Amino acid sequence: MRKRLERQDVIRRIVRRERVRTQRELVDRLRAFGFVCTQATVSRDITEMGLRKLPEGVYVLAEDLHLQRMISELVVSVVSSEKLVLIKTTPGTAPGVAAALDAANLEEILGSIAGDDTVLVISRSDEDAAVLIDSISKYRGVS
Repeated sequence: MRKRLERQDVIRRIVRRERVRTQRELVDRLRAFGFVCTQATVSRDITEMGLRKLPEGVYVLAEDLHLQRMISELVVSVVSSEKLVLIKTTPGTAPGVAAALDAANLEEILGSIAGDDTVLVISRSDEDAAVLIDSISKYRGVS
């Protein structure tokens, strides 16, 4: 039971940080974290965790679907400067995007400030800012 929960925590982290398209890819990525498991095991984890596939074919956590919808429909562009990530949105929607980011409890984010069409996100590190931009790009369907 404990090992399953640990594995699912790692799956959650992998899916949020990377573009995973197949169960086989997930098995391979788990191996890099020291988990030796089969595709059948990963399939059960995917079902238990409620993972979904975006139209682009990448896995997303069920709890991130709202965030994905907000980002795919409302975010116009994303840039960063070291630990700061600037997200441009359609007019009037930045507060909703910031609220969705905050509700997702992403470990890379310390906090956010929203204006009318701009969200400023403060990340924990330069690397976390890059991970956040990759995640937002994934949710937008941008490679």
